Amino acid sequence: MGLGCALTASLALVGLPHAGAGTDVPVRPAAGADGLVQVSAADSCRDPEASLSPSGADGASVTMIKARGKLVVGVDQSSYNWGFRTPPTVTRQPDGSFKETPGELRGFDIDLARAIAKDILGDENRIVFRTIPTNQRIAALESGKVDLVVRTMTINCKRAEQVAFSTAYFQAGQQVLAPKSSLITGYDHSLDGKRVCTAEGSTAYEALERESFGSVYKDKGDGTKDDPDLLTVPNQLDCLARLQLGEVDAVVTDNALAAGQAAQDPAVELKGKPFTTEYYGVAAKLGNDDLVRRVNQVLVHYRQGPWQKAYDTWLKADLPGISGPPAPKYK
Repeated sequence: MGLGCALTASLALVGLPHAGAGTDVPVRPAAGADGLVQVSAADSCRDPEASLSPSGADGASVTMIKARGKLVVGVDQSSYNWGFRTPPTVTRQPDGSFKETPGELRGFDIDLARAIAKDILGDENRIVFRTIPTNQRIAALESGKVDLVVRTMTINCKRAEQVAFSTAYFQAGQQVLAPKSSLITGYDHSLDGKRVCTAEGSTAYEALERESFGSVYKDKGDGTKDDPDLLTVPNQLDCLARLQLGEVDAVVTDNALAAGQAAQDPAVELKGKPFTTEYYGVAAKLGNDDLVRRVNQVLVHYRQGPWQKAYDTWLKADLPGISGPPAPKYK
């Protein structure tokens, strides 16, 4: 089932600190003193997809990024078509030696991150990509390791109390991924007694907490030093590797990610239908309202053409039928 490719990608990519231009660029969290009204996500969560109105004004956060000369973005490098690294290239030099050039980060989320960098800094290459696991997205923002997270991050009420989200840039839904030969039919009682893998800190894990249908989805020692990372894993692609090894029976994840995994491995497929409606947003540190407004300004223009181009390039073949981005909502 494509074991060599997915397993190598999954296990080799976990733990890499970042990739892109530059190395240890310091990120000091801004105070959020942008002169605009600050809205606390905890005030109300009737509509978590509603974000701050767009603005091109340079507040404290944007000014700091411009002074640094780099936008630091947390991304994935193991989610096919969203954020993934191309294979390295090897070329023979005139002296007969060989030179290896590292692969590049590509994908739907990478294109969006570059568009934000171009708007703020005038050059899409003035960006530092830091690869972070699913369960470290919020921590990376809170600690100031990154300015933004562009990493298939679902907007919800719980997260909106911890980070500030842009307007939604993609609609997805949770779905089950399993071998084509499996008797599992979807997110239903066919999961009873089955071992199900999810990423730590994901909305898929939260869905199974609400309704597991008798499946086994928790590791003994979850969140401790004794956590075996078998059923709950740091990066979602690790679940595909577990599935290919026969260590789990199914995966629950966003259908947008699962479609890419099914494209990598023709022996697996999406089962049933999506059982949630979720929206991806760009996340920033709470209080960095000027940066959120600036991202929303970028998204206004991105929805008018670049979004469709990125969808056609990266997602249409494996996730067809999407007519356009979600309409923005503002507070």
